Amino acid sequence: MTKYIFVTGGVVSGLGKGITAASLGRLLKLRGIKVAAQKLDPYINVDPGTMSPYQHGEVYVTEDGAETDLDLGHYERFIDEDLNKYSNLTTGKVYWNVLNKERRGEYLGSTVQVIPHITNEIKEFVYNVGKKANADVVITEIGGTIGDIESQPFIEAVRQISLEVGRENSLFIHVTLVPFLRGSNEHKSKPTQHSVKELQGMGVNPDIVVLRCDEPIEKSIFEKISMFCNVKKDCVIENITLPSLYEAPLMLEKSNFSSVVCRELGIDAPKPDLMEWSAMVQRIKSVEKTVNIGLVGKYVALRDAYLSVAEALRHAGYYHNADVKIHWIDSEEITEENYREKLSGINAVIVPGGFGGRGIEGMILSAKYARENNLPYFGICLGMQIAVIEYARNVAGISDADSGEFNDKCKNKVIDFMSGQSDEINKGGTLRLGAYPCVIKEGTTLEKCYGSHEIEERHRHRYEFNNDYRKVLENSGLTFAGMSPDGKLVETIEISGRDFYVGVQYHPEFKSRPNKPHPLFKGFIGAALKNAEV
Repeated sequence: MTKYIFVTGGVVSGLGKGITAASLGRLLKLRGIKVAAQKLDPYINVDPGTMSPYQHGEVYVTEDGAETDLDLGHYERFIDEDLNKYSNLTTGKVYWNVLNKERRGEYLGSTVQVIPHITNEIKEFVYNVGKKANADVVITEIGGTIGDIESQPFIEAVRQISLEVGRENSLFIHVTLVPFLRGSNEHKSKPTQHSVKELQGMGVNPDIVVLRCDEPIEKSIFEKISMFCNVKKDCVIENITLPSLYEAPLMLEKSNFSSVVCRELGIDAPKPDLMEWSAMVQRIKSVEKTVNIGLVGKYVALRDAYLSVAEALRHAGYYHNADVKIHWIDSEEITEENYREKLSGINAVIVPGGFGGRGIEGMILSAKYARENNLPYFGICLGMQIAVIEYARNVAGISDADSGEFNDKCKNKVIDFMSGQSDEINKGGTLRLGAYPCVIKEGTTLEKCYGSHEIEERHRHRYEFNNDYRKVLENSGLTFAGMSPDGKLVETIEISGRDFYVGVQYHPEFKSRPNKPHPLFKGFIGAALKNAEV
């Protein structure tokens, strides 16, 4: 029978529940256990697809096209399993589904209530993620902090699941903050005690308490939390802040985290084989080179908006034995007068995805600087479109080239709505989403990186390259290196013959793993290191 692990958080938000859940997933996988992961988010948006990056960070896209919370990126990077549409659920989606069922008469005239209808909808999602993945263990993280009003239906739903599957098949992990008071030079356990008491008042008794801290915790704190929170002594586990988040599984396993979980769930599994992961962490700690990457974007004030891109850059750095120093450059601050100064001293430029016209001219100047100075350039989604606009303006002689997204009155829209898209349709869930195939042209940078002629990558966009301009740009030297199988959609562009000047319409960062960096990021960082040596 599938086992269910529920991860909650207390005291404050942002404690690293996602990293704890992802680390546990990796440890269980290394024991030979099939794991699926899931995030339940209490906010009322249907999904994070229309939320501002400043509020929520990046939107992570699954293979089957679900727009999800960024924690799913941590799950995939650690566990290395493709997640699906059942892996992220919000309050908005729950109510949306329930109200649509009510309108269709599926409740046969019943009064629709939080219990059982809302909680049943949540339970159905939790059960489905395990069935879809055929998982031995489902790890479900509940967003927010215990005590939040909006998370109560989710806590009630997982309490019911524990009752239905039996306590021998369910486990509750509570992640809390243990603050360190420098005035008295001691840790304080009282916030954790109050948080656990709040959780117990909702009918849930945590089996394991994970203590987030910046300083090593003294033995007396573990004993106090064990006694007052009614958990076994070895079920109180320290989660100390680390230089690299990929050290977390090793650090947690020093406290026998996965062994305790397996014991509590009655799982008989061999000890985790940590050799490969340990070797990777050792490589991270012992990098010998440094490379400077200029990340030019409009959301750099909140770096979580580019979380997967930053991690993919670092993964490629580990592969090349290099520490990737990311220079976060606000595209709104780049002007014709200062762009050379702003971009001096970096070894390569990357322009990631985004929406809207703010900061676009600064990105175009960045692409121009990279092209004119033979600097490696990597454009992702919007970044590819930026490269096309810059090339059209300054090489192909189409001086007013632009995107219909930024200037709908422009006569030369080299980027425009893709088929079936327009300003009139709803914004949420209507982009081109999920994995699509791409055919790669021989003799290109893309072929060199992938070592293949057919790939699949995840998309999230509404605008495409305008095929009316394909011939004029090809004649000007731009290479269309990747196309949809029917040849109708331009998936990638490049300036062939350069070490790396590539733009892709898709989001390769979603497929990068710390021990398996994405081939395009490997190629990009390799070219940046070569440039650094010049």
